[in-house]
Amino acid sequence: MFRAFAAIFLSLALASCQSALRPPIVYPDQDVAVLKPPATAVTGTYGDLPGWSSARLMASLQAFKRSCERLAKRPKADYVSSKATWAGTVGEWTPACAALARAHDEAGARAAFESLFIPLEAVSPDGKSRFTGYFEPTYEARRTPVAPYTEPVPALPADLVPNGASPLQRLPNGSTRPYPSRDEITRAGVVPIAYAHPSDVFFLQIQGSGRLTFPDGSTTRAVYAAHNGHPFKSTANWLIQTGRITAGQASMQGIRAWMDRAGPAEARLAMNHNPRFVFFRAEPEGDPALGPVGAQGVPLTPLGSLAVDTDIQPLGVPMFVQTTAPGLGGNWSGLLISQDTGGAIKGAVRGDLYFGTGTDAGARAGTMNAPGRLWVLLPRGVGQRLIRAMQVSDLSALGDPSLAP
Repeated sequence: MFRAFAAIFLSLALASCQSALRPPIVYPDQDVAVLKPPATAVTGTYGDLPGWSSARLMASLQAFKRSCERLAKRPKADYVSSKATWAGTVGEWTPACAALARAHDEAGARAAFESLFIPLEAVSPDGKSRFTGYFEPTYEARRTPVAPYTEPVPALPADLVPNGASPLQRLPNGSTRPYPSRDEITRAGVVPIAYAHPSDVFFLQIQGSGRLTFPDGSTTRAVYAAHNGHPFKSTANWLIQTGRITAGQASMQGIRAWMDRAGPAEARLAMNHNPRFVFFRAEPEGDPALGPVGAQGVPLTPLGSLAVDTDIQPLGVPMFVQTTAPGLGGNWSGLLISQDTGGAIKGAVRGDLYFGTGTDAGARAGTMNAPGRLWVLLPRGVGQRLIRAMQVSDLSALGDPSLAP
């Protein structure tokens, strides 16, 4: 096995790659993650990927084609990810995108992935891994507040000033301050997209997006627009710690049932324990078979899209996952495309599988919370360059022109 180097962030750059047009490639540091190829990676053998030969690829193939369409709109000299620059440039992904565009069945897709990509396993230094599931909920809503649909689905406010992960609030006098907490926002009031049951709006904010259905049969997507910059805190953990529910009741359904029993004041107290507040924008439903637009800017594909930590992993990249969940029939392996992210998705071997829309998808997603393994699939040239860098024992040798892209 090749010497494992770690993945992501301190600037162990290739000196020969520096140019006025692009920053250097950022090679692995020892603190975040390890990327290591299987022993057979150079020859392109996928035998080290458990379940690869039987994995269903059509959903991920369609998802990858959408990611490629997004990449095609970017300059070829751009890195696929400004943080995970080891994933190469847009131009280095173009041949693979063109080849996969011609694949239309399982056999063609499998052959294309095997010939064009090298798998590199991501390994956390602390040994931790976690895979969960998420979905697009569907909630009943109203245009005006009518009991029990009394909670506004909050639109993006005009006073929110983007500021990375710490948005600001512009005050009437022109000054700014950190954006208020959930409790303060709720008491001050918001501009509504629509109105829904209070607990439904709360869970919509946790999920990040959803579909709102109205009595006339129309449907609107409530799509994530921004959050208030406060840290996410688990309401479930707080309810358990304060003795309000048991660990066995800490599902979305169990918390919703507790809120109904506890009444509005207690439910609001529980909600306000999580100071993070999410705002939405209203969009047409579009293709009902696809999910909301993810962080890469493409619609999510059920069991074809994966949310990852974008501080570590690139978006639009094929990733092979091995994990387990009752909602997936037990042990499961599959190819997914990194197309989304989330505030709770932190770590190199951390993924959130998108299950689809509605109650059934939610029930299946809710069963998923298990460790697993993750391989990043990189175009052969990009992967071989990274493997060569991994084999360098003297970090100063990373300036060797033979390693240059």
